[in-house]
Amino acid sequence: MNELITAQHVRVVGENIKVGIYPISTALKMAEEAGLDLVEISPKAEPPVCKIIDYSKFKYEQKKKQKEIKAKAQKTVVKEIRFGPNTDDHDFNFKLKHAMNFLKEGAKVRAYVHFVGRTIVFKERGEILLLKFAQALEELGKVEQLPKLEKKRMYVILAPKPKK
Repeated sequence: MNELITAQHVRVVGENIKVGIYPISTALKMAEEAGLDLVEISPKAEPPVCKIIDYSKFKYEQKKKQKEIKAKAQKTVVKEIRFGPNTDDHDFNFKLKHAMNFLKEGAKVRAYVHFVGRTIVFKERGEILLLKFAQALEELGKVEQLPKLEKKRMYVILAPKPKK
């Protein structure tokens, strides 16, 4: 802004100002006469684009825009569902219903099989269980990550399918 602009010639824009390319000294005088600041809007343009505006108002509007963008950004929620390698059908169906509700609400689901002690020998059981789980939720969500073993947990991540 103002004296910190290093370019020799700048394209000046703003309200009640004749748009054109001016030497930096002329542009600064124009801003001073208007009682405003010369602010560099697009430094990469050739020549750089500067606008004659109130700098504090400019910063305020930029913050406001950033806040709006942040508010509109969708926050992803990840719900976790835990299984054991020997999970029964009833428990599996119960947890499957919960996962369906989570996916309908738009949350991601991270299902994992936790291997405690010697149950680590049943890795293939855990993988089969998670694949069965992912297949049962095929209509509501898509698999983001296939079953993967990490230390004593094997997990799969499902994301909700976009609504049409």
